[in-house]
This record gives sequence, C-alpha cells and structure tokens, in this order.
Amino acid sequence: MGVEDWSFATRLLAGRRSAGLSQAELAHRSGLSIRAISDLERGRTQWPYRNSVFRLADALELSGQARAEFVTAAGRRLGRAPSAEPPSRPGRPRHRDDRAVDGSPVPRQLPGPVPGFAGRTEQLAVLSRLLHTPGGTAVISTIGGMAGVGKTALAVQWGHRVAADFPDGQLFVNLRGFDPAETPVSSADAVRVLLDALGVTADRLPATEDGQFGLYRSLLAGKRLLVVLDNARDVAQVRPLLPGSLTCRVVVTSQNQLTGLTTREAARPLQLSVLNEAEASQLLRYRVGDDRVASEPDAVARIIESCAHLPLALCVVSARAAMRPDLSLGQIAAEVTRHRGLDAFSDDSDQAADVRAAFHWSYRQLDPVTARVFRLAGLHPGPGFSQGAIAALTGLSFDVAGRVLDILTRAGMIQRTGEASFGVHDLLRGYASELAGAHDSPQEQRAALTGLFDYYLHSCAAAMDVAFPAERHRRPEIGPPPVQVPAFAAQAQALAWLDAQRGELVAVAVYASEHGWPQHATKLAATLFRYFSNGAFFADAIAVDAAAYRAAHELGDLAGQAVALLGLGTVDLRQGRYQEAADHLSRALELCRQIDDGPCEARALANLGVADLLLGRPTAAVGHFEDSLVLHRKLADRTGEARALGNLGFAALRQGRYEQAIGHLRQSLEICQQIPDRGGEARALANLGEVELSQQRYQHAADYLMRALALWRELGDRSSMADTLASLGVTELRQNRHVQAAACLAEALRICRQTGDVPRQALALSGLGEVMLATGRPAVARQRYAAALTLAAEAADRYEQARAHDGLGCAYQAEGAMAQARRHWREALARYSDLGAPEADRVRARLSASESVPQASNT
Repeated sequence: MGVEDWSFATRLLAGRRSAGLSQAELAHRSGLSIRAISDLERGRTQWPYRNSVFRLADALELSGQARAEFVTAAGRRLGRAPSAEPPSRPGRPRHRDDRAVDGSPVPRQLPGPVPGFAGRTEQLAVLSRLLHTPGGTAVISTIGGMAGVGKTALAVQWGHRVAADFPDGQLFVNLRGFDPAETPVSSADAVRVLLDALGVTADRLPATEDGQFGLYRSLLAGKRLLVVLDNARDVAQVRPLLPGSLTCRVVVTSQNQLTGLTTREAARPLQLSVLNEAEASQLLRYRVGDDRVASEPDAVARIIESCAHLPLALCVVSARAAMRPDLSLGQIAAEVTRHRGLDAFSDDSDQAADVRAAFHWSYRQLDPVTARVFRLAGLHPGPGFSQGAIAALTGLSFDVAGRVLDILTRAGMIQRTGEASFGVHDLLRGYASELAGAHDSPQEQRAALTGLFDYYLHSCAAAMDVAFPAERHRRPEIGPPPVQVPAFAAQAQALAWLDAQRGELVAVAVYASEHGWPQHATKLAATLFRYFSNGAFFADAIAVDAAAYRAAHELGDLAGQAVALLGLGTVDLRQGRYQEAADHLSRALELCRQIDDGPCEARALANLGVADLLLGRPTAAVGHFEDSLVLHRKLADRTGEARALGNLGFAALRQGRYEQAIGHLRQSLEICQQIPDRGGEARALANLGEVELSQQRYQHAADYLMRALALWRELGDRSSMADTLASLGVTELRQNRHVQAAACLAEALRICRQTGDVPRQALALSGLGEVMLATGRPAVARQRYAAALTLAAEAADRYEQARAHDGLGCAYQAEGAMAQARRHWREALARYSDLGAPEADRVRARLSASESVPQASNT
C-alpha cells in the first residue's frame, strides 16, 4: 500500500471519528455498505462508484478546505486528477467563468445557507440517501410542516451540501404559496423565471405557455441539475415545473401535504417537526453566543419553552437578544413570557420574520368552515383532541369533522398525534384562540365549549358503564347525550378510550371548574373515580378531584364536595398518606350525614375503616366496616355490601381470626360473582389467598392469587396487581422457589415505583429482603428491609413497619449481631401487638430464644 493510499484511508477514518459516527452510521448517511466503509478505511479496495467520495464528504459534513483535501486525497487514491467536483457529463466541459461551451449560464440560484443551521441531521441524511438511491425518481422529496418550522432552510442547506452532484447548476424559485406579503406565483410565471435563469432571452421565448413549458423541459433534458420549488401551494402549481429528465432532481417545500406527488411521482414525503431541546439550544448558541447561553441555562430553557421549539420564533427572539447585549437572557425570557399571544414573536419591519404573519397566510387559504374549525380548536383546553371532540365542539357531523381535520392536517395547521388523535402546536393554538376572540362571539364560544364538555361527560359515562358496570349506580345521573358519543362493545375497548383521552379529560375537568362549568367538573370527577383509582393515575385523580371540590364549594354543593373528598381520601390511602386520608374521609362523612346522603355515607364509612385499620386502630376500623355493612344492606346496595364484607374479612385476616375471615370473604366473593363485580371478586380472591398463605396452605394460596391476578390485569388495576404479585412472591418463597419469588417481588416493586404506591413498595422490599435472607445474603437483606422501613414510616403504615423491623432483626441475627436483632424485634413486637396481629407471637418467641444467645465478638 502506498503513501497516497494511506492518506485517503487516514482522512476517512479521522473524519468519521471527528464526526462521532460509527461505521454503521456513516454507511447509513452515505448510502454505502458497512463493508465498503471498512474496506476504504483500510485501503483494501478500489473505488467502485463514481460519486461515492462526494456522498462521504456530505455525510461527514465536510466543507471548504477540509472538503477539498478530502476529495483530492480520493483522486490520488484512484489515480485520477484531483477535483473538487464530481465528474461532469461527457460533452459538457466547463469554462472558468462557470458557463457551458455553448455560452449558456450555469445557474447557481440557491439562497445562502441559513446561518447557525441547527439539527435536522437525520433529514439531511434521508435526502442524501434518496438522491443516491438507484432508480430514483425526479422528485426526491416533498418537505412539509407548519409555518416557521424550517422547511426552506432544510432544502437550501441540503442543496449546498450536494451542489457538487449537480455540475449543471441549481434552480430555485419561491412559489409564494403561503407568503404573508404576496399572492401565489402561477406555474406559468414561475417557468418564465426559470427560463430566464437558464439564459433564455426574450426573443427566444415561445409565445404560448405550453411552448414555454416544453422549452424548459428541453433545456433540462440530460443535464444534472437540482430544482428547488419552494413554498408550493398545491400539486397543480408544481407539476408543470417538473423536469422530464431523470438526470435532474427536484425538492419541493410546502405547508400542504402534496399527496399527489407522492402518488404519481413517487416523491418521498418528509414531514418536519419542531426542534428538540438540544437543537434549539444549538440555534441560540450560534445567534446569541456560547457564553451567554452557557451562563443562563434556566433562561435558555424558558425561552425555548416560550417559543415552543419553533425555529422561526427562536430566530425572532434570538435576534432581539443579539441586538440587546445589555439585557440578560433572563430578562429576555421574562419579556417573552410577559407578552400576550404571539406579540413576542412579531416583527412589523419584516413579515418574513413575523410568526403571526406566517400563520396568517396559512389561515387565509382555508375555506370558511375549515377556518371556523381551526379557530374553535384553539379553544380546546386539552393537549389534543379526537374527531368526535371536534364534531361536538363545532356542531358538525362526525364525518364532516373528519374531512375538515384531514384538510387542516394536509395544510400543516394541525398534526396527527396518533391513530385517532390530533394536536395543535402551542403557538398555532394561541393564534387560533386569538382568531376565535376576533371572529366568534362570547356566546358562540361558550356554546362550542359546552358541546365539547357534554361530549366528554357523556362519553366517559358510556365508557365507565362498560368498564365498571357493577358501580353504575354510584355514578351521577346525566341524562341522554345531546351529542354523538362513542359506543363501546367491550371492557377493553372502553378502557382503551379512557386511556387515550385521559390527558384531555383532566384538562377539561380543571378548565370547567375554573371557567364557569362547575357541574361538568363535579360530574366528571364522580364518573371517573374508579378508573383513576384502578389505573393508579394518582396525580390525575388529585387534579380532577381538587378541581371538583373547588367547583362544588363555590356552588354550595355539599354532595359534590363529599364525593370529591372521597376521591381525594382514596388517593391518600393508595399512596400511603393514611392520616390525610382519614381527615378527608371524616370530612366527607360529616357532609354526607349533614345532607342525609346514605350511599355516600356508606362509602365514606368503608374507606374511613380502611384508614383506621392501616393507622393501627383495628377496633375503630371494624366498627366503621360494620356500620357500612348495615347501611349498604339497608340501601339494598349489593356492591357496597360485598365490599363491606370484604373489608371485615381483611380486618379479621390481619388479626389472625382466619375462620371468621374466610366466612366474610366467601360471602363477599359469592355476591361479587352474582352481581357481577369483577373488581370486588378479585379483591376477595386475593384476600382468601392471603388467608391460605398465613395458614401455610401454599398451593391453595397460589390458586386464589393467580385467579385474582388475572382479574387485576383484565381490569388494569396496577396497584392491586403489585399487591397480589408480592403475595405470590412470598408464596413461592415459602416453597423454596427463590428465583420465582424474586421475579414476582421485583415486578411488584417496579409497578409500585411507577405508580408512586409507597406502602406497597415497602411490602415488596420486605419480601425481597426475605428472599435475600433465604439465599444467604443477610447484608443485602438488611438494605432491603431498611429501605422498606423508611417507606413504611413515611406512610405511617404500622403493619409494614413491624414487618420491616422483624426482617431487620432476622438479618442482624444471621450476621451474629444479636443486640441489634433484639432491638428491632422489640420494635416489631410493639407494633404487631398494637395491631392485634398474630405475628406478635412469632416475634415474641424470637425474642425469648435470643436472650440465651451471646453477642458476637466481631460486631
């Protein structure tokens, strides 16, 4: 291998490492194979492709002198004369003044590259791959996206990078399809601009439009030339300007999705989204300066958030910051936040740099019905919306709403965010809201939002009736739906709809509470109670229930306040805030008795009993459970009766009264299966499994627990799944199946951490501590038990505190540290005794046996 061979191989390797690329990534960008890259870096192959050097230079983002040296080294490697351009077509030699032999100019019409161009690495690579794909089409790509997202910047940046692939030049024409200051350019006017760039004088210009289009295609035939058709309005404007020769390539930018070009010309659609955090920061660093950006990262983050990551908005704000170096970025961020709507991104001196003007031109292209839908969509309080929601908001039929959403999507005014969901960019949403304020009366806006909130309330009721039919009577009566709502055939379908709409439902409930629809807020909270509880969507539940409580309080609605407090108390219970739960539930109970609301009172009693039991007040807990049972039976509420029996069974289980526990739980199970109430059935099965586990009947325990787990999975109750998995883990451990036990407990811990369920995290960690002890790792066991104790103390869960202390005692015993072991066992005994738990006898026996064991000398 010669010195020159080493020169190119070394440059290629150094360039790839400098760009931070693997061989696979460089192959992906350049269109070469990984093997070809590897062979070239080792100098083991002759070059098989004429333009591979330029594709590699583009992929490595080389420019200027570095690019020239790279290409020169490649030329020497091939034994050819160095050249900074790919080989020209035979018969088309160039003069130094960039004119062909026949005297025609070589057009170089691309605007200059965008200063500080940021990101879009993947999109640039896609365009380059499409350019070099064998058998490609004339139209490489249609670049789409909302106004201000950087479509033209990408096309121009890429055009400069691949200029060497087009020795016959680059044509660029702004078709002004969405120009804030101009009307769209007709294809007939555009072709005359292109012919002028190709050197066609007036005396050579054909008299007819057809003749001009024909001459344009003739001049491009056989040439290697790039055509950028920027800011196109529609396919009809673009199609006459397409070359007839595949040696020429075309890139089109448009806010509309030009599906006709994808269908007939096989153009690759490339849809741009906003910049990510790193890319937006990169843009600001270039325009404002590295030092200013590095010194105020919080302000930079606020600016990026205020600009909603939109390149045009970031450019407007960064220009303002660059012109005012005396202001800190914190001051700039405060100024941007202070302005209403799009005022912070306006530039009266240059409409091309004005975000509102860019949005306005897109809006002007819409027909009246579509324009109204866009305006009202800006009023939607949620992060997204569905076709049904837009139909309810606008009063259109479901089908018509779908067609209008399709038009807005193709126009880049909204985006699809899922199979049946849509979203609006934050700045576009603000613009739409501005327009609604200008064009739609307050009465029209209120009517639209009332229709939307009716849709969500009635849809939620329909979904909950299918997902949780046993509790239908506990939800508020809301009457027949005034708008078309979804129909749900099965529980899974209903739960999937609730999952998909959850963000919108929370936003609607909070907005309704704060802006004059209090009854919608309270009814949504009462309707969604079980869904939030089962799914462990605790943050959402708190937001909705707190909003409902505020709305009910303003109305003087004591029943609404009570239901909201029940919801808040239930979340407290699930997250281990037992005293807070007791406070909320006690207040709910007072309100229920004040208004003589028997059903609500019975539920408050049941939940307050759970709080008392977990706080170590078993006598009070049983009293509440018994009162709840009497009241539910008086109301003929079979669901409530079954739940009350289940609570009594759980209390008996905790106190070691196993036969009594079995009696209550079997009654609860029988009623739940009759109703049917699958959630209540699962809870009864799980507790029966616990009874069997406590009595060392492991196979029976496993059978009950597996049946319960299947139901919890079906219902999507994640906290209960974790609880049952932990019990299954202990069942496996008792049978010396340590691997299976650890797997169950680890899965339980993972779910609890996801849901923020503190008490069950403690439960799972104690189980894992027991596994560590059983497998001879007492030091690791101590860590697990100590973590469990911390969480149990945080939740004020005395039972789990006792269990963790007991485990710590056993871990210290295994290490020979008997003084520490006895200290923890005493703590465990005190808590178990207060709870009336049978585990107290076991710990008492350990303490007694340990008195005769001396302290190890090495502790």
